[in-house]
Amino acid sequence: MEKNFVWNEDKLNKLKKLWDEGLPITKIGNEIGVSRNAIAGKAHRMGLPKRNSPISKSGDPRKNQQYNNSDTSKVLPLKIMLRDVEWSRNRCCWPIGDPKLPGFSFCGTSIIPGRPYCEEHSNLAYTNTRES
Repeated sequence: MEKNFVWNEDKLNKLKKLWDEGLPITKIGNEIGVSRNAIAGKAHRMGLPKRNSPISKSGDPRKNQQYNNSDTSKVLPLKIMLRDVEWSRNRCCWPIGDPKLPGFSFCGTSIIPGRPYCEEHSNLAYTNTRES
């Protein structure tokens, strides 16, 4: 990587060309001789189109969950989806399902006094080391 790197028209055009071709940011940085962060920042300042993260897969069920609100269909943020989850200090708070997917809830049965869980889930959560 160059220490005193200066963006010029040739490098900006090369960045735009490689970006449009879909080359990964790290590879663009290697081609031009700068860090991936320099490429990401410059692309943002140039207004180049955003890219999907290579980490998040289109097959991720959380990305495909749709919420139907009247005529429009959209994905709700997690904090909005969790508003409907019922929770009480007097009921078992053992999580049921993935909190990032619709249908998430808590067990909800009566708790053992002094513990946040019912008998079944307390047995799972707390182990007695003497029982070895």
